[in-house]
Amino acid sequence: MNFTPRGWQPRRALLLWTALVLLIVLAAVAVWWWRGRNPPLHYITARVTQGDIQRAVNMTGALNPVVTAQVESFVSGNIKSWSCDYNTPVTAGQICALIDPLPFQVIVDQDTASLHSAMAQLAKDRVAAANQAVVYAYDQKLIDQGIVSQVTINADKATLDQDQAQVKLDTANIAQQRALLHGAQVNLGYTKIPSPVNGMVITRYIDVGQTVVSSLSASPLFLIGKDMHSMQVDTNVSEADVGGVKPGQRAYFAVQSYPNRTFWGSVRQIREGPITVQNVVTYDVVIDVKNDDLALFPGMTADAHIITAERSNVLRVPLPAIRFNPEGVSRAPRAGGREDSQGRGSGQGREGGASRAAAESRGASGEERHAPGGAAGSRAGSGRPGASGGRAQIWLLRDGKLVSVRVHTGLDDGTLIEVAGEDLKVGDVVVVNAVRPNAPPTEVSGENRPPGTNANVRGGFRM
Repeated sequence: MNFTPRGWQPRRALLLWTALVLLIVLAAVAVWWWRGRNPPLHYITARVTQGDIQRAVNMTGALNPVVTAQVESFVSGNIKSWSCDYNTPVTAGQICALIDPLPFQVIVDQDTASLHSAMAQLAKDRVAAANQAVVYAYDQKLIDQGIVSQVTINADKATLDQDQAQVKLDTANIAQQRALLHGAQVNLGYTKIPSPVNGMVITRYIDVGQTVVSSLSASPLFLIGKDMHSMQVDTNVSEADVGGVKPGQRAYFAVQSYPNRTFWGSVRQIREGPITVQNVVTYDVVIDVKNDDLALFPGMTADAHIITAERSNVLRVPLPAIRFNPEGVSRAPRAGGREDSQGRGSGQGREGGASRAAAESRGASGEERHAPGGAAGSRAGSGRPGASGGRAQIWLLRDGKLVSVRVHTGLDDGTLIEVAGEDLKVGDVVVVNAVRPNAPPTEVSGENRPPGTNANVRGGFRM
């Protein structure tokens, strides 16, 4: 006898189907959660390129003429006229301004009259002295005859000596008057302001009617740059970087007026006088530059780079490539046989790959040092793993698989590093990092070379 209630079988089947659907949903949620928690790694890659690598010291400086002449006035007076304006080419000796000469001409005329008066007085005294000499000689003949006394002879001798002394005094007075006249003529000549050098007027400070006062603190009348076709960049290099700078090294810079143009020069001088501002010590490094088309103006701010080392036509990879190591693989010993202290690749942790990748990208730009006045100096490539003359291990992506390649490293510029290896060629895909799909995207720059240099192959990147 069956005691099962009516309708129990359909309800039982409904419960079973409901439980089965719930299990499927839970399983799907678990799979989705697990895959979201541990997504597969995606590799950030770059291409092996061939080209030039340059290491440079970066700083800012100001453009100046090699020689700058400040034209001042030796005498005081009013400006009567000027003939040298802004940007006027001038030659040495060319008259650029004229101070009113009338007051100085009056002094010349007065000194000339005084000189003539002194010369006339000399002529008069010479006649008197000559006459007294005749009287003295005549009286000496009469004293033998007893006509004149000895007292008369003595008086004649005293008068003759006085007349001769007066002639000497008149001669000295004439020399004095001539010196005064020469001084007045010199001052009159100084009313004409000439250019001391061949060059171009950079600044004119005067105008007609302006009073010029001659003193130690007087302002210049003109600022003239000598030979504006040759200029120099005065830069402030920090004491940490100046040791790598040598005379003769090539340098390049850009100015804001010509953002797409690169100017080249060479280091002429490293001035050893320290410049200390807020306990920061820098040194003035002078860079010579040609200005044949007169495109550069004095005072322009130059973003300068001094090339301290360079390699031409070498294989290059991004700097983070020599730091990358897959998960679970020990880092290869560096130059000197030391192993990474963590035993794992930097930037490939299970959760921290993306943030470390971003740190690698930022680290590739090199360390900065700031000089006073906004000047900054940076040394690219010093003190990094795989720096010049070391060995490293990089990972290539071939047919979807990672392949380890041992390479010799050379010069780096803060973004790219020189590598050499038997199993390495231009165009190989090198891995620079690994990230999860849900991590923020990371870009790795494969090119950071100074303007004016070209690479045979430009690096490309993909996720």
